[in-house]
Amino acid sequence: MMPDNTKDRAARSSKKRGSISSLSNHEFWRKEIHGRTKDSTSTVSYMDEPSQRDDVSRLTVQMENSYQLGPPKHFPVVIVNHILKDVLTSYLQVEEYEPELCRQMTKTISEVIKARVKDLMIPRYKLIVIVHIGQLNRQSILIGSRCLWDPKNDTFSSYVFRNSSLFALANVYAVYLE
Repeated sequence: MMPDNTKDRAARSSKKRGSISSLSNHEFWRKEIHGRTKDSTSTVSYMDEPSQRDDVSRLTVQMENSYQLGPPKHFPVVIVNHILKDVLTSYLQVEEYEPELCRQMTKTISEVIKARVKDLMIPRYKLIVIVHIGQLNRQSILIGSRCLWDPKNDTFSSYVFRNSSLFALANVYAVYLE
């Protein structure tokens, strides 16, 4: 036996969604009597009443202004530099350059760095972590980055690691959200 709540929902959903023929019963019989039936009939979909879920999805949460124009605590660049140095050294100290391994290591290292920086719990900063790993083979490389930001509140931290086989560059961008 179905509970009343389930029956009500089933009745509402069958009432809400459906289709009606563009020909009424009377028109259909009249055309069939005269021997000219149409090969196809068009349908119109309708909804009688919105569901409760639709109402909830339309509600917007209004947040009050904080009137906070700057961060209460600035981003700790020196501490993040130490985190970058620790993570890059621990993961890459004895590694040799292999393209497939380094591709996976960039993802792993960037996730570890982001987790360790988030553990500092600096409020209202969006973090972007980018890690580059390349082969060290008597070549030079220039890596540039550009951002649109507020120089008073936004900042970055960067660290370069080298061993006999590879180099790694890790950047953490901290963008303040008002």
